Amino acid sequence: MAERATGGIGFWPATALVAGNMIGSGIFLLPAALSVFGGYSLIGWGISTVGAILLALTFAALSRRRPLTGGPYAYTREAFGPFSGFLVAWGYWISLWSGNAAIAVAFIASLTPFFPVLGKVPALAAGCCIASVWFATWLNLRGVKEASYFQLVTTILRLAPILLVATVGFYHFDAANLSVAHVQVGWLEAALQTAALTLWSFLGIESATVPAGDIRNPEKNIARATIAGTIFSAIIFVAASTAVLGAIAPGQLEQASAPFALAAGKMWGNAGYYLVAAAAAISCLGALNGWILLQGQIPWAAAVDGLFPRWFGHKNRRGAPDTALIVSSVLITVMVVFNYSKTLQQQFQQMILLATLSSLIPYLFCAIAAPVLAHKSDFKQLQGKRRQVYLLAVFTTLFSIAAIIGTGWLTVVYGLALLAAGVPVYFFMVNKK
Repeated sequence: MAERATGGIGFWPATALVAGNMIGSGIFLLPAALSVFGGYSLIGWGISTVGAILLALTFAALSRRRPLTGGPYAYTREAFGPFSGFLVAWGYWISLWSGNAAIAVAFIASLTPFFPVLGKVPALAAGCCIASVWFATWLNLRGVKEASYFQLVTTILRLAPILLVATVGFYHFDAANLSVAHVQVGWLEAALQTAALTLWSFLGIESATVPAGDIRNPEKNIARATIAGTIFSAIIFVAASTAVLGAIAPGQLEQASAPFALAAGKMWGNAGYYLVAAAAAISCLGALNGWILLQGQIPWAAAVDGLFPRWFGHKNRRGAPDTALIVSSVLITVMVVFNYSKTLQQQFQQMILLATLSSLIPYLFCAIAAPVLAHKSDFKQLQGKRRQVYLLAVFTTLFSIAAIIGTGWLTVVYGLALLAAGVPVYFFMVNKK
């Protein structure tokens, strides 16, 4: 199993990694995607928040006894063996680079208030997306510790404007903007769809478990950072998104490339508009940095265990998994190029559904893995809490299945096809060994 000596990331940088990966592109662009659902989106937020807390508790329980580098992949492999571990690593890796493509799109969308041409010239927007991806890749090639401190700084810088909208913004709240008369689906279907969309904001719950070998005192800090980061982010998400939905008419919000900045402009004029737009840009760049950190760690851990090609396990002199980072960013570049003709909002929504599905499958495996690991001698702490672990596993499993359905059958088909594409790689690696 891929494990390393403990490193220098303490509780606060680890919490910033969790919260920073969650408080990223989703909070700034999701109100536009949710506007068509009106008040139903609040049900979706409720479902995804409960599910996120269940997932956070699951990862916290798993990490307290044995903090394994690789997060969901490592625990699945420990519970079910190499093939299941490979499927989770492959699926999770897909979610990382497809999600990073969405974050890069969100970053460029957040710059449109300053550079309107980015919303009008798709080729230029695509070029800027790609440039931002390679900037974050370069930053992570300098080492995980440097990347984590950049994450801490960007998390602090983005919070003040977000908190301002999430609190003072309610003075401009109009309940009529939450009307759902124009929604053509039932409340249950709308709730599942909005839960799948809003769950995108919570992806990153497992962020502190992935670079476990670089966390100081991992048995305590991973669990604490995971729970603290998730609860803090959930409060911010629901309050800020609701304030934006209530401040702007649905028809206007649905077409907005920078909905958060639009709401701030209505609340406080041009100063608020540009301040929040700048915060959105910083937020998305910080999230892109944090997620690119993870996209190198997962294939590295799988390569060390012999499940991914060996060259994924190479590290540069700064200790960064350079090959895994570069290959992942090449795939992001390809995805951006193939989607550049769509609007920024269309690209974002399509990419986040695929990324959410690809993350939910590893989450589902981890939920099922927890009770299995509770019977292993290496996980003595779980053995003493088997009943709680079983209940947690049941609820987390049900949530994960419902959220998978909520992504839509077309997304499920695409996701399963990408997952199946990895099976030949696994058997090639097995035969090679």
